[in-house]
Amino acid sequence: MAALQKSIDKRNALINATIELVNNDGFHATPMSKIAKMACVSPATIYLYFENKQDLVNKTYLEVKSSYTAYAFATYDETMSVKEGFEVIWKRIAEFKLKEDAYAMFLAQCDNTPMIDEESRQEGIRHLQPLLDLWNRGIKEGVIKPMSDYMLYAYAINPLSFLTIAQNRGALVLDDKQLEQAFQAAWSSIKVCE
Repeated sequence: MAALQKSIDKRNALINATIELVNNDGFHATPMSKIAKMACVSPATIYLYFENKQDLVNKTYLEVKSSYTAYAFATYDETMSVKEGFEVIWKRIAEFKLKEDAYAMFLAQCDNTPMIDEESRQEGIRHLQPLLDLWNRGIKEGVIKPMSDYMLYAYAINPLSFLTIAQNRGALVLDDKQLEQAFQAAWSSIKVCE
């Protein structure tokens, strides 16, 4: 049992080192040797858990994406109205990005660079299925504009990354009032005008 825990700890250390180094130095400036050093393991140990650097980054992305979406959908109920469901999910996403800023920054980098392979990116999108289903229902009900999931995500969710990064830089403070304004702007960007 102790050996299993030690193995889990090493793998987690590698994941955490990857997140920190990619966030600070970028994907290309993060060699495997640096990841191993930060995780306090030998470089050869990485290959017990991951095939190569691409596999390490892809698996790190999917683990972070899984944590992100589990948090985002934890209080969502598909019987909610479209607006109520979107508000619950959006506010949980905002909360996650503010609480887990290293994870949020890592996901933002993954979403905005080609460092994740297409298979992993598609698997990451599947993690968002409850939100995609909600949007699809909203379109069918005439509540949400008939746009692609990419467009809806770009207008309604991606601005949160910008806002949380600005807060991390000290440019603004996302208090309850500002978060409510941001939610209203997100909802207005995707809802059908009444």
